[in-house]
Amino acid sequence: MADIAKLVEELSQLTVLEAADLAKALEEAWGVSAAAAVAVAAPAAGGGDAGAAAAEKDEFDVVLTGDGGKKIQVIKEVRAITGLGLAEAKALVEGAPKAVKEGVNKAEAEEIKAKIEAAGGTVELK
Repeated sequence: MADIAKLVEELSQLTVLEAADLAKALEEAWGVSAAAAVAVAAPAAGGGDAGAAAAEKDEFDVVLTGDGGKKIQVIKEVRAITGLGLAEAKALVEGAPKAVKEGVNKAEAEEIKAKIEAAGGTVELK
């Protein structure tokens, strides 16, 4: 058991690039994919911490959930964010809940959320 603890300690000191190289080398040596191993290991972890999984998420969908009674201001903000035309932006706002942007990083998602909320709309990050 001490050997495993020592190995874990040594692996914890790897840089991200070194860890990626290690994963690639193990995939080639064992003929498996790290993604498949993670998919199998995740259910085996048994429940785990949902917050930790969310913290690792690096792509978000910004979903407009309502216009907050300020439809015109929200439409203007949606147009500025997405580059949509007036009719398309109006349809998006009126059809809420709808995705304003999908697959954006956390910083951009937070920025978009702040802009729409400042205009009076309500937003969820998924």
